[in-house]
Amino acid sequence: MPDAIEVRKVPIHSVADASELEKLIDDGVMQADRVIAIIGKTEGNGGVNDYTRIIADRAFREVLVAKGADPAKVKEVPIVWSGGTDGVISPHATVFATVPPEDVVPSDEPRLTVGFAMSEQLLPEDIGRTAMVSKVADAVKVAMERAGISDPADVHYVQTKTPLLTIHTIRDAKSRGKTVWTEHTHESMDLSNGCTALGIAVALGEIEMPTDADVMHNRDLYSSVASCSSGVELDQAQVVVVGNAPGVGGRYRIGHSVMQDALDQDGIWAAIKDAGLDLPDRPRTSDLDGRLVNVFLKCEASQDGQVRGRRNAMLDDSDVHWHRQIKAAVGGVTAAVTGDPAVFVSVSAAHQGPDGGGPVAAIVDLG
Repeated sequence: MPDAIEVRKVPIHSVADASELEKLIDDGVMQADRVIAIIGKTEGNGGVNDYTRIIADRAFREVLVAKGADPAKVKEVPIVWSGGTDGVISPHATVFATVPPEDVVPSDEPRLTVGFAMSEQLLPEDIGRTAMVSKVADAVKVAMERAGISDPADVHYVQTKTPLLTIHTIRDAKSRGKTVWTEHTHESMDLSNGCTALGIAVALGEIEMPTDADVMHNRDLYSSVASCSSGVELDQAQVVVVGNAPGVGGRYRIGHSVMQDALDQDGIWAAIKDAGLDLPDRPRTSDLDGRLVNVFLKCEASQDGQVRGRRNAMLDDSDVHWHRQIKAAVGGVTAAVTGDPAVFVSVSAAHQGPDGGGPVAAIVDLG
């Protein structure tokens, strides 16, 4: 049986700041050597060259080491950063740590559990093709097992970080006589995320194995729990599975739903209710009563260029990429629900929820 989980959301006061993680450890909320995953938002451009992710990664790992964690083990802790805090989204991190067994109140009720795995190496020619789908699916199954989850229905959130294509890796593939799906590095961000989501959907039985032709084209194929991010800092799929398991104990529970479009507040509320909070039919922010730890969303500009029948210009805008526009819009909608701008809203949601919408996961404190 995996250990119970303590989870807290902390603000990030500057690009290289991890002082709030340090406070959690100093205050005895969690132990440095028990931190098992961190998922956060950094304030860079969210693009291929968003190095704020690397800066934040280093800052948080340095605190863990300084507070006594084994440096070798700290290197293996999955830390997933989503770059870009457009609009009102505030830089922050959600920190997951195991709780010593002697401090846990046992419970047969389903409670939060986390599992982690790394895939086989993803070659540049794998990205966007079924080879990547298979490697991701295998890693998801390993992470589920480590989380103590046997039923895919108990998985509510799968956060991944995968490589995208760069000029260097494209050149590497060509030098070995291989082809790549695209030579546009920014497009490869959407590609890597979308292909990874299909791997998650296959692992959880949401879809059958797709074909290469389905990737980025058949948007009817998607996962309702995938949250996929990509960057330049790794060459494997880093997979964090978050769900519920009976007998784990602890105070926290997770639920999920999907937003059908960029304005779908009901999708956010549905995820919070699914996590276990008893809310009225038409809830307000005040009904949360401080029990919502955080929400995690993916968003995407609808391919038809519309929201609820109204035309928008995001996909035609050559000045500001649609990634930044939809992220700011959904971030505002989400913050209006939660009353807190420190929400995890990530863009590039191909095969993650329905077209123009996206998955929502919510973690709540049941006390």
